[in-house]
Amino acid sequence: MDDIDRAILRELQTDGRVPYADLGPKVGLSPSAARQRLQRLIDTKVVQVVGVTDPMAMGGQAMALLGITVHGDARAVADALGHREEVVYSVLTSGGFDLFAEVVCRQPRDLLDFINDVVRAIDGVERIQAFPYFGIHTHRFAWDVG
Repeated sequence: MDDIDRAILRELQTDGRVPYADLGPKVGLSPSAARQRLQRLIDTKVVQVVGVTDPMAMGGQAMALLGITVHGDARAVADALGHREEVVYSVLTSGGFDLFAEVVCRQPRDLLDFINDVVRAIDGVERIQAFPYFGIHTHRFAWDVG
């Protein structure tokens, strides 16, 4: 990544729908060159351009962060969870938990069923601690890209 790539990312963090006709001049490129640069960033998986929702604002949602302790390979558990549509984010970590999974379900009962019937049934899951969300305080997607 060079300075122009970082400038493109900064612009996208401000407005992910910025037209190439506006993006190019803002980063010192023609619109077609900006499109090619962004496409390269997308193709190399440096960036994804997506619409982000706030599940809590959509109503009728139950969200939680699950702290999971694993006996064995935490990557295998993370892989199994990654195939579930309820899991929107997962990270391998160290400390008191081997991985965290952020989950979104339609209602609290579905969250209970997911934890009890799905997560507990995954081979290697030793312990789960659920941290239910009452609201999202900070939801940030812009950070220093260098």
